Amino acid sequence: MTKVRAWISAARLRTLPLSISGIMTASAAALHVNSFSGLVFGLAIATTLGFQILSNFANDYGDGVKGTDNKDRVGPARALQSGLLTAKELKRGMIITGAITLLLASMLIFAAFGRERFILSLIFFNLGIAAIIAAVTYTVGKRAYGYRALGDVFVFLFFGMVGVMGCYFLYTQSVLEYIFLPAVTIGLLSAAVLNVNNMRDRLADAKVNKNTLAVVLGEKTVKLYHSLLIGVAFLSAVLYLGIHYEALWDLLPLLAFIPLFLNVITVFKTQSLALLDPELKKVALSTFLFSVLLFATQFI
Repeated sequence: MTKVRAWISAARLRTLPLSISGIMTASAAALHVNSFSGLVFGLAIATTLGFQILSNFANDYGDGVKGTDNKDRVGPARALQSGLLTAKELKRGMIITGAITLLLASMLIFAAFGRERFILSLIFFNLGIAAIIAAVTYTVGKRAYGYRALGDVFVFLFFGMVGVMGCYFLYTQSVLEYIFLPAVTIGLLSAAVLNVNNMRDRLADAKVNKNTLAVVLGEKTVKLYHSLLIGVAFLSAVLYLGIHYEALWDLLPLLAFIPLFLNVITVFKTQSLALLDPELKKVALSTFLFSVLLFATQFI
């Protein structure tokens, strides 16, 4: 495998649609109030992809150097684990990706606020720094929060509340229109993606003391937790769409929950952890589908 393909593998392209679901959702809400900006949209997408790729590099690096990625791992092999990239190369890639992402975030902030709103620009710049720190410290360092059952909390906050509400604020300079409801939906569905990942890796993670929430809760309780994530996300989506209901097509985004409810059934029935791996893609793409349908309904 060439180095280019190795970097593409480490970037984990299948995770990228999920990362932009929050941007699509916020953009749909901005369209609804006639505050959409193509420049903000493009820069927000680019910035979010940068954060996600940085997180993927850091995850590969952190789990690799800790020995978490080993022969017992159920999912696809990682770049460091497979020897496709060295720890030094991954660390350099993290630094370069972090710098590019911070530059994109700065451009996004300037596009949204200009020179006049310095305090808001400073707040969002610090949020960008916080997002970079969160992306890296998920698995990197002695106090990596992904090893302390806090991954779900940070995913909910950064993919949902910060991602959706923050992007909506960049468009509108407000957090009205019940924007917290779709933020909760995206946050919980993103946490559900992580939870499927952690359920799949539960036994392997327990062996190396990676205490994800799936490890802490155990096999039965973590499945109940998963159904709760999907259920509350659905209720939040129904409330938001109900508040803005004008015509039947406004409910189209709810179609994305059909595969999500089927996923819950699969999770409860599945005994083999390896069979959960395809469910990762299903939950991630269903979350993306929800955001795309929400965006598309603004043009109907």
